[in-house]
Amino acid sequence: MYAEQYEITLPADYDMRIIRERVARAGHLLDDRAGLGLKAYLIRERGADGSPVNQYAPFYLWNDAGAMAHFLVGGGGFQGIVRDFGRPPVHHWTGLGAVAGPARATAPAAASRHLAALPADPDPDATGLGLAGRIARETERLRALARREGVHTAALALDPRDWRLLRFVLWQDAVPGDEDATERYEVLHLSAPGLEDLTGMTEITVPR
Repeated sequence: MYAEQYEITLPADYDMRIIRERVARAGHLLDDRAGLGLKAYLIRERGADGSPVNQYAPFYLWNDAGAMAHFLVGGGGFQGIVRDFGRPPVHHWTGLGAVAGPARATAPAAASRHLAALPADPDPDATGLGLAGRIARETERLRALARREGVHTAALALDPRDWRLLRFVLWQDAVPGDEDATERYEVLHLSAPGLEDLTGMTEITVPR
């Protein structure tokens, strides 16, 4: 599994109805895309739910790296973003797993993202396994989170270049106030042709 997101930050006075209409018109085009687990068409509106910006920020979970490459550089869809907004940086993460929640059968209305740096853990025994222990704990935390009422899908992914951990959650309704999200989004549409193939977590076992 591969996670991917690009963030298009728009002017403060930008009419977000333009993005809403764009997604209403073309959001269905990836509903049956081979190799795609899900694409959440996300926005943030300035002043809504604490957002400081207007932003269009689609988020993807891919089951197939070739399909992701075709989307980005093979004329598979990303050319529309380049044409209309320029070429934004595309963030990507190695997927550690995804878990279905109790609201999997519903259409999600909101999403949360928690992106955090992974500091070097104290490693008094010089085993080099501090990171493995941290990921194992975060994996269990994700499983517990996915059992909450209103969770559609929860995913965990790792950026091994800058050593940042991503937790992404789709919610049936609003993001709960106690969720420690760094960003909160509205979901305009969900394309999920390979959703069931995403289920499962990488098992991290720390040797003793």
